[in-house]
Amino acid sequence: MYPGKYAALTPDKPAVIMAGSGEVLTYAELNERSMRLAQLFVANGLDEGDRVAILAENHIRYFEAFWAAIRAGLYVTGVNWHLTAAEAGYIVANSGAKALVTTAALAPTAAGMLPDVPGCRVRLIVDGSAEGFEPYEEAIAGYPAAEVTGRRRGDVLLYSSGTTGRPKGVRQPLGDK
Repeated sequence: MYPGKYAALTPDKPAVIMAGSGEVLTYAELNERSMRLAQLFVANGLDEGDRVAILAENHIRYFEAFWAAIRAGLYVTGVNWHLTAAEAGYIVANSGAKALVTTAALAPTAAGMLPDVPGCRVRLIVDGSAEGFEPYEEAIAGYPAAEVTGRRRGDVLLYSSGTTGRPKGVRQPLGDK
């Protein structure tokens, strides 16, 4: 997997530099943290081909959540942070997401859509707390930084505007193992 490849070659090289804050996430950190989150997804019963939704503004943890889903053989759906709770809830429900990663900045939107996404049983929040969500840092701390094995590489589940006014999910089948 790409974070692992670059973590082995250049562990201290920045994988992400946030333009506004200058916050840096190295390849080693991205690799380790995304493996922990991937292990959390697997331990919580997400099977290969299941879906993870990410509702976040431009945030450094977005990259970890994305790569964790890919590593765990899951489809990842990015949810536009400008959407209302009803609009975001539609996408999360329609995608069949079993996990949701969000941020404290978007807690009101995420909390507002919880009634519409009862199948989303893993709910993590970065940089804060909110009812119905587990703090991200505490959650991943309990899992090993180890590769998930025996699964195909995950992929993205994108949403297009479609022609009926409701977004439509578009995905490719997962590749070979």
